[in-house]
Amino acid sequence: MTIKRFLVLCLMMSICGGFFPIQSAEDVKPTTREMNLLCWQEFQELVPARIQTVLLPVGSLEPHGVIPSGTDNLAPEAMARDIAASVNALIAPTLNYGITPAMKAFPGAVSITPEAYAPFVADILENLADNGFRNIIVLNGHGGNTAVLKEVTVQVANEKKVRILVVNWWSLADDITKEVFGENGGHAGNNETAYIQAVYPEHIHFERYTKEMASVNPPAGAFFTVPVTSSIGLYEEGQGYPTFLKDQAEEYFQKVNDRVVALIQDVLQKWDLAGVYR
Repeated sequence: MTIKRFLVLCLMMSICGGFFPIQSAEDVKPTTREMNLLCWQEFQELVPARIQTVLLPVGSLEPHGVIPSGTDNLAPEAMARDIAASVNALIAPTLNYGITPAMKAFPGAVSITPEAYAPFVADILENLADNGFRNIIVLNGHGGNTAVLKEVTVQVANEKKVRILVVNWWSLADDITKEVFGENGGHAGNNETAYIQAVYPEHIHFERYTKEMASVNPPAGAFFTVPVTSSIGLYEEGQGYPTFLKDQAEEYFQKVNDRVVALIQDVLQKWDLAGVYR
């Protein structure tokens, strides 16, 4: 074969996809869903042409009975990894610190003031919007963050014309907690303990647990203590004690994540139908 004929053959095969099969953008999967691990060139190819949604896990570092102090970070982070492909999203790095003044006295706890937390979260959200994301899903793992998150997300959504959903997973899954355990949950109770046990069983120190470690949360407005009296706070008297059962943990983890996926898909569909910030 002459060099001329060889070059012509190479050209024809290239055009026909013989050497380089043609793939549509939809056929190409991202090498990872985590922004921490993406190079900037791949991110540029993905957002917003193929991916318009980002998951932002936020939490806190505070005691949780005999499970990790980072539970409020680990739970939404594990959730993000499990659901990202289902909602076609990337995962932003976790914001690992939150607002927890009532637990600041416990060893290992770190509390950020609302005055510092609010602008920091706002900057993260604004930068995610500037990078081309149309939908920002905040997966919140800590109740102490909720008031500030609500205020900040309203501000950023209106200023940046971006769509933001904040998910407080333990409240969203209230009925699932009662279904799986047959009773209510609590802070570091059966629900949170099970969720983390499904992902990090080696870090559940059930050998350190006693029922006396738990306290029942007081009725709203009745009284409060600083610091809190226990790192396990039950929602109802006699309910929510950790069970440490593997099957329950795995069932709870999956049912909670399925619920979050359904919520995100429903909200995105309704935003699209309404035509807001498209």
